[in-house]
Amino acid sequence: MEWIMSSWPWFVSGPLIVLVMFLLLFFGGNFGVSANLRTLCSMCGAGGSCEFFDFNWKNQIWNLVFVLGGVLGGVISHNYLTTDEHVDLNPTTVVALEEQLGFEYNDSSSGLVPAEIFSAEVVQSPKGLAILIIGGLLIGFGTRYAGGCTSGHAISGLSNLQLPSLIAVVGFFIGGLLMTHLLLPLIF
Repeated sequence: MEWIMSSWPWFVSGPLIVLVMFLLLFFGGNFGVSANLRTLCSMCGAGGSCEFFDFNWKNQIWNLVFVLGGVLGGVISHNYLTTDEHVDLNPTTVVALEEQLGFEYNDSSSGLVPAEIFSAEVVQSPKGLAILIIGGLLIGFGTRYAGGCTSGHAISGLSNLQLPSLIAVVGFFIGGLLMTHLLLPLIF
């Protein structure tokens, strides 16, 4: 039972991802999380006022169940399968987080993400609210412009050997590197 309480090794999680992708391809499905927003809007009747949302959303119920399972799995994992171990970061990363971005890190830090970005207080500040709104708009635009989200392109698109997915994934990585090394230090 000890192995359930720790991170699963790649040789367990990797084949599980392969199995899910095989089943999706076998049954004609595509994996992607961002498509669920379109499905939810269509379910609520947006198809009557916008052609983009006018499709048979009932064919996408499995994807909504998948996302619900991901959220439920995260809640179960966090509440029942998590130990009190903290994340060991590379000392160079700790110094960079503290000196360049002002994030606090110590051995008793709880959580996997910095409280300076992910906390209730951030949403209440004008700067934090602006970051969330602008970031959400950029992610929404990028997802729509690229024709899918990172998980859809990186997992489903690449497994189908689609060149647009390869280009999108390269763009995601370049954008992430630019954000991490250029924009994030300016924001914080």
